[in-house]
Amino acid sequence: MNNTLTLPNCEIIFPAQIGEEILFVAGGRRPEEKFFLELARDRKIFAIDKGIEICRDLNILPEILIGDFDSAESSAVDWAVKNKIPIERHPVDKDFTDMQLALNFLAEKSCTSDRDFVILTGIFGGRLDHLFSNVFTCAASKFRTCLVDERENIFFVNGGESVEVKFFAKPTALSLLPVTELCEGVTIKNVHWELNGATLRQNFPNAISNRVESDEIKISVTSGTLAIYTYH
Repeated sequence: MNNTLTLPNCEIIFPAQIGEEILFVAGGRRPEEKFFLELARDRKIFAIDKGIEICRDLNILPEILIGDFDSAESSAVDWAVKNKIPIERHPVDKDFTDMQLALNFLAEKSCTSDRDFVILTGIFGGRLDHLFSNVFTCAASKFRTCLVDERENIFFVNGGESVEVKFFAKPTALSLLPVTELCEGVTIKNVHWELNGATLRQNFPNAISNRVESDEIKISVTSGTLAIYTYH
């Protein structure tokens, strides 16, 4: 195990070791093929509902397919059945989203660890309510999580942590989004508007659209949970 998550557009260095990395493929905006293939390399894949379509199109067999299949093409589900991919089918009328069900399924597996890291793609580009639910669900998950494609990234820094990011190509914008009511002691360097021990409030998120001025940045938070958003 190591403490570095390597993505196609950056490396994120966390304060604690990372366990197994699992890629969740959802049915939002489809990542570019090159980006997806690099993201999927040497990682377990969970297909979430319509996410099975990109797996079929690139002939990548996921570990499991989870969802109510209200949006996935029936031909893609048939492809999963033909290839003997295990399927967790849920009713359309249910209390949890497909993503929440997938995270619950992973948490219930006896072989998983709290150190495991869930990478989600196919998350952006759709309805705001879905994105809102996914961001807050991921922030509260027992697993470390990030939401990524070639255009947008979101990862989380918890109170008491310091995280370093090394960009392979500098993002166009970086925003700090408090997931909890308050994020205190927020410090960020190597950006145009630096912070040193600032307090950010969820009900007035004003640390938006900063400019990254180095290939490496470091972010620390004393308390609360902070989402780090980058636009590429």
